[in-house]
Amino acid sequence: MSQTTPSQDEPTYQQRIDALRQTKAEHTALKIELFGHFDTDDHGYIPWTDPIPFKAVPNHPSGGCWGIRGIGENFRRWLEAHPLYIHPMSSLAGAWVYKSIPGVAGHDWPRVRGQERPRRNRDDGPTSWRPEDRPRHLFPLIRKYNIYNHGMGAPNHLGPDMTIGLRLGWGGLLDKVRYYRALNRPTDTSFYDGEEQLILGVQTWIRRHVELAQSMAEAEPNPTLRENLRTIAEVNDWLVEGAPRTLREACQFLVWFQSIDRMWGLGGAMGQLDELLRPYYEADLAAGRETDESVVWHLASLFFNDPHYSQIGGQAPDGRDLTSPMSFLVLEAMHRLRTPANIALRVHEGMDRELLRRAVTYICEDGTGVSFACSKGLDEGFCRNGHPLPLARMRAKVGCNWTALPGVEYCLQDVTRVCLVTPLLLALDDILADASVPRTMESLWERYAHHLGIAVDVVKEGKDLHMERQASNWPEIVLNLFCHGPIERGVDASAGGVDIVDLAMDGIGLATVADSFAAIEQRVVQEGRLTWEELGEHLRNDFAGAEHIRLMLHNIPRYGAGGTRADWWAKRVADCWSHLVRDTPTPKGFVCIPGMFSHGGTARYGERLGATPNGRHAGEALSHSADPDPGFLQVGNVAATAKASAVAAVQPRWGNTTPLQIELDQSLVKSLGGIEAVENLILAHNAQGGTLINMNVLSKEQILEAHADPSTHPDLVIRVTGYSAYFRSLSREYRQPIVDRILAEG
Repeated sequence: MSQTTPSQDEPTYQQRIDALRQTKAEHTALKIELFGHFDTDDHGYIPWTDPIPFKAVPNHPSGGCWGIRGIGENFRRWLEAHPLYIHPMSSLAGAWVYKSIPGVAGHDWPRVRGQERPRRNRDDGPTSWRPEDRPRHLFPLIRKYNIYNHGMGAPNHLGPDMTIGLRLGWGGLLDKVRYYRALNRPTDTSFYDGEEQLILGVQTWIRRHVELAQSMAEAEPNPTLRENLRTIAEVNDWLVEGAPRTLREACQFLVWFQSIDRMWGLGGAMGQLDELLRPYYEADLAAGRETDESVVWHLASLFFNDPHYSQIGGQAPDGRDLTSPMSFLVLEAMHRLRTPANIALRVHEGMDRELLRRAVTYICEDGTGVSFACSKGLDEGFCRNGHPLPLARMRAKVGCNWTALPGVEYCLQDVTRVCLVTPLLLALDDILADASVPRTMESLWERYAHHLGIAVDVVKEGKDLHMERQASNWPEIVLNLFCHGPIERGVDASAGGVDIVDLAMDGIGLATVADSFAAIEQRVVQEGRLTWEELGEHLRNDFAGAEHIRLMLHNIPRYGAGGTRADWWAKRVADCWSHLVRDTPTPKGFVCIPGMFSHGGTARYGERLGATPNGRHAGEALSHSADPDPGFLQVGNVAATAKASAVAAVQPRWGNTTPLQIELDQSLVKSLGGIEAVENLILAHNAQGGTLINMNVLSKEQILEAHADPSTHPDLVIRVTGYSAYFRSLSREYRQPIVDRILAEG
């Protein structure tokens, strides 16, 4: 697939960027038409409707393919058949079309809207593992405790060191694989054979794009675009074997990496983007090869390919600020392209305030922009695990909510979500079922901690199974190449190939459970307006015919208001969660790192949960991450700072994140004191020990119009949580909690 233009005029760089944005909008509309709404990251894959001549070669009696050799062979075959794509207004070639390799590691061809397909049994997972490796014995407890994401079989979610690839190129990576296979002389060469096959497939895919660019150039009437296509061919002809020499070549290498990384389990991490590209930028400027305008075009072309997760700013190991002209150019490219992007700005006390000012200014102009990774809480927390501060500073925010050391840390972040609310409902059932148990808050708390502990233990057992079985089923075949250790040792990153293993675990629903504890304490224990039995009956009936009771429970001083019993309960729950996760390792000795992050699926998580004592109806959304529920305070300019303080107070402080989601109305920003006030809010949250801030600045009218009819604002991009997306790409159910937050906090 290619794009053409009939114009003979020389397009400006901004016109080229505008053309990319228009194509992105068209792709998004077609993806919604084909596949329906997609309630997740705005992945950069392009919609592809033509048949692809590929059928995976199985290596298992079930007809599936698992294990690194078979996967590598099929990956190569997939890339040999994979569609080609060049947009003539982009400086870079390539795109990816599916979120997996069909027939490999339990994946299938994507389901088109309206196509019937048997539902997979939730208790028969992970399907990315061979049937005989799936831990079915754990699923009764996983279901009982509403462990929404158990983490077993989850790929990626570690940070690569892209300097490895940029230094070696694909030819150098292939030489490295072959060198260590010969040096280590393993009895079973499957690991190296699989990696070799992948690289050979990538090289073939690049060669095919060279041929396409050459043929497109011959047919292109516009001289500027013809020259661009010829340059694309030259760049990629070099990159088949050679390492990048220029910024454009470096960006093109990153396109090939992020395309195969996305194909393989939706990997999303890239690295410290400004520092990765800075040496090329400085050399190109000195040689007269590039200008700032052309660099912005290259960056926009990179972001058009995919909104991969990267970081700018931050500190070097010695503490010096890393801000450079490249940091500003990354912001400029995001601002000029105005499509979903997942760049984080690292906030620290001595940061370049002009970079922060530029980032906040663009958020206020565009509605959203970068997220803000807060160094104080992240670095101090990581150091509590026994790591030195210079090492902590090297971690980059390269995921939806998470940071990782490049190429040496297997953290498996953002793949495990444990419900903090279900243990309360089970504890309440225990008390109501046993008349001998004292009807006290402390008795309720003891049962709560007991049930939460069981849920955590189930997940820890699953983590051990993951570390034991993942590599032989769904290995890190892409990221192994960009880590320190896997190729040298011949060991997958998920099985000991890297030196640091700290497995993340996120709790969800903090405000729901904290407000529920406070409501029971106030309305049942202190005021006696309900008995324990009456409370249980109302919850079982979902407050049917008892709206006054529901409102009575709901209308208490809530978590986030400051100094309330709900705030006290939130801190107690958060501390209990953190101790249960961090104080003891898994049975096989792996350290687990606590955080609180719900991604964007609060509505889906609430579907399986009954009514709760905070007045929430059965099936309604759970609270978002560790944020107070919408409406916890009615004064917007106070709510923003109160919310920030509440989230800072419940941080687990072990190096995982507990994000703050801030929604500001454009008029409220002015009343708060403008851009400087928003900057001060960000810096204050960092000083409080916060870890991540996600922010939108929108008008209520705009969001209501877009929610009622997304076609009225087709280009509206919002930061859902740690990731950004087109508002229209989200289903109405998924949008509703976002709208509720904006209306309540604006």
